[in-house]
Amino acid sequence: MQSSRELLTTAYERFNARDIEAVLALMHPDVNWANGMTGGRVLGRDNVREYWRGQWTILDPRVEPVGFKEDESGRIRVSVHQVVRDLAGKILVDQMVEHVYLIQNGLIDRMDIAEPGAVSKL
Repeated sequence: MQSSRELLTTAYERFNARDIEAVLALMHPDVNWANGMTGGRVLGRDNVREYWRGQWTILDPRVEPVGFKEDESGRIRVSVHQVVRDLAGKILVDQMVEHVYLIQNGLIDRMDIAEPGAVSKL
């Protein structure tokens, strides 16, 4: 079984490659995912797929993990450099955020965005 760090590194690589199915395969079927565009939660693989497909019709987000640490509750906190462009290539957001993951049985069960104000107004 791969480590949590390897699992998440693969997820970020596949997300940036727009390989939705490869990322979804790393998630629990009932994954609980933060909606970074409008707030709230996205529940389940099918809804995460549709959330990303909709996002990618208007934005070009890239996320690069730069640091990993496990917190006292066992969650994995990932420092992420996030660059969001419009479809013409103009940078809309260039910031550091923190993604917090709950990994269970080798799959991503939950993702939260810890950075205050990380829900963008795009």
